[in-house]
Amino acid sequence: MSNKESTTKTITVAFLLCIVCSIVVASSVVLLKPIQEKNKALNLKANILAAAGLLQANATPAEIETKFSSIKPKLVDLDTGEYADVSAVGKEQALDYDQRKAAKDPSLSAPIDGDKDIASIKRRVKYAKVYLVENAGKLETIILPVSGYGLWSTLHGFLALEGDANTVVGLGFYEHAETPGLGGEVDNPRWKAIWPGKEVYDLASGTTPKLEVIKGAVDKTRDEAKYQVDGLSGATLTSRGITNLVQYWTGQEGFQKYLNKLREGV
Repeated sequence: MSNKESTTKTITVAFLLCIVCSIVVASSVVLLKPIQEKNKALNLKANILAAAGLLQANATPAEIETKFSSIKPKLVDLDTGEYADVSAVGKEQALDYDQRKAAKDPSLSAPIDGDKDIASIKRRVKYAKVYLVENAGKLETIILPVSGYGLWSTLHGFLALEGDANTVVGLGFYEHAETPGLGGEVDNPRWKAIWPGKEVYDLASGTTPKLEVIKGAVDKTRDEAKYQVDGLSGATLTSRGITNLVQYWTGQEGFQKYLNKLREGV
């Protein structure tokens, strides 16, 4: 066999091998996508339940689905603070609305003026999704999607409030890329355990958000302590980012009008 024939056969075998590998990889992506999407949805539901203090340790997928079935997703018009019909976003049910995708759609979002964009998210959706927990017809917990930039990444998570639309039940993030051991401590159960019982607003003086992550530890003897959370050690910018995202989403650009209406019983 000549060198030319040998080279041709080698190239042919390599080419066919590449084709076969490409088919296998492409097939795997197509076949695994439904499973990945299902796991992604399940993880989101688990994080919603966790923020509301409703996720049991080591809960099975079936238990997560069962528990989540009692939560009522709704769509809120951020401009009015009122519930919106899901047809406004072309969906049949609120659960199907992808708020993160909507933030990239010019028909469903708009750029945020620089001085208002304290969370550094660039675009504001017109409609936001909320999750409600009711008990015997009474609103028990309100779960709000929140997002904002930390040090290295945009953090995406949920802030849960009691039915008074002011007292924190919990805060948790399901996606971020903050530094492990520093900003990544947002996932530390001990730090997350500080949030329940804190208050977003001083309702006696108005509805400007006061809740913040401070530098260092909170002085519990001060009246301001109920609006303050211990800072993340060595993660000043992540701590500041969390303050900004909480205050943005509970402020005028976020859910403030909606929360005001809940407190007023409108």
